[in-house]
Amino acid sequence: MTTRREAVHDTLRRNEGFRSAQDVYAEMRLHGAKIGLTTVYRALQALADNGQVDVLRTDDGESVYRACASDVHHHHLVCRKCGRTVEVAGPAVERWAEAVGREHGFTEITHTVEVFGTCASCSPSVPSAAASG
Repeated sequence: MTTRREAVHDTLRRNEGFRSAQDVYAEMRLHGAKIGLTTVYRALQALADNGQVDVLRTDDGESVYRACASDVHHHHLVCRKCGRTVEVAGPAVERWAEAVGREHGFTEITHTVEVFGTCASCSPSVPSAAASG
C-alpha cells in the first residue's frame, strides 16, 4: 500500500463513523499532511476496491467512507442522527439476492444493503407497550 493511501486509511481508522472525502482531506491537512483532494479521492477508491473501506451513498448522492471492521461481506445499520454504524450479517438478504439473480438469468451477483434508522442513544425514550397497558 502506498504511503498516501495508508495515511488516508489511518485517518479513517481513527474515526468510527462514515466520512466524506472532503472531511478526510480537511482532517489530514489540519494535522499537517501535504496531500491533495484528488489524491484523497483516488486513495479512497483504491481502498474501497480492495475491500478495506466501506462506502455508503448518502441521500444527496455523496459517497462517504469508513474503515472496515470486518473482513467478511456485511451490511450496515446506520443512525440518521449521529452516524453510529453497526456491521450486520444478512444471510436472508444473501439468499434473496442470489435467487433473484438466478431467476432472471444473472450471474456473478453482488449487492449492497444499508439500513438507516435512529439508534437508541438518539431516540427519545418511549414507554413500552407493556408499561402502558
